[in-house]
Amino acid sequence: QVQVVESGGGLVQVGGSLRLSCAASGSVFSIDYMGWYRQAPGKQRELVAQITSGGDTTYADSVKGRFTISRDNAKNTVYLQGNSLKPEDTGVYYCKVDSKSTWYGKPHASWGRGTQVTVSS
Repeated sequence: QVQVVESGGGLVQVGGSLRLSCAASGSVFSIDYMGWYRQAPGKQRELVAQITSGGDTTYADSVKGRFTISRDNAKNTVYLQGNSLKPEDTGVYYCKVDSKSTWYGKPHASWGRGTQVTVSS
């Protein structure tokens, strides 16, 4: 079993910055993708950014140039730095980790409980 815990959310002013962290622990042999998703009220959960174990990144168009995803493989931790925040960045941010518990096992996805980010003017 893999535990995924996010931290760093809160209330941020428009134009401000935030830094989210997500740590995976438990039955982790290897981690491929680590990603951040968000869900705004009344909307579907959407991908914000993801990063592979090799450092390849993908971003939603809405956050390109403003958000940066990074990871520390030694700590099984992924970060999301967001700058120039907008009201539409408001939502619950979830961390997703695709991991294997053994070298021969199949990868499976684990989600955190989410952390609220509110961007207010």
